[in-house]
Amino acid sequence: MLDIVGDMALIGMPVKAHILAARPGHAANVEFARKIKQLIKSEKTKPVAPTFNLLAPPVFDINQISKYLPHRYPFLLIDKIIELTETKVIGLKNVTLNEWFFQGHFPENPVMPGVLMIEAMAQTGGILVLSTVPDPENYWTYFMRIDQARFKQKVIPGDTLIFDLSLASPIRRGICHMVGKAYVGDKVVMEAEMMAQIVKKS
Repeated sequence: MLDIVGDMALIGMPVKAHILAARPGHAANVEFARKIKQLIKSEKTKPVAPTFNLLAPPVFDINQISKYLPHRYPFLLIDKIIELTETKVIGLKNVTLNEWFFQGHFPENPVMPGVLMIEAMAQTGGILVLSTVPDPENYWTYFMRIDQARFKQKVIPGDTLIFDLSLASPIRRGICHMVGKAYVGDKVVMEAEMMAQIVKKS
């Protein structure tokens, strides 16, 4: 019994468990501990979808977003901002069948285009970078680069897209480098790195 306790200590963290062992040995115990450690590590690195209170008022509603972003219908693609700090922003888009792009993409199998998911994520990031200037209405935001974009699951009418972006490095000279994930429920549907620049209107 003490051998099992000692070998389980190799996991490196407390484990609350009920372990049954028949003819245990150090080799089997160590291999078992290694598998538990790998499982814990994989769970820790698994992306966790942001949680939020539906009853809480948003940080920015659609009217406040419109004061920051120059986009208008049909290209304003986020509905509200639910979290905003100096290094992180979380935005939300409700996807409905009434979206203009579903008329042609595709009428019998409506799927949100990946490029518009990227654009919606970029608009969410634009709120973060524009929040760093005192007069955001006097700046344009330009997309500069996108890397490591991956689409993992289709987005369809009825889904609520949550965009979770964080700064990959501090904002310098108006250039912002962000990493982001898009969630529907607890599943990652898209992820990307992107870079944008804000330029004062002439």
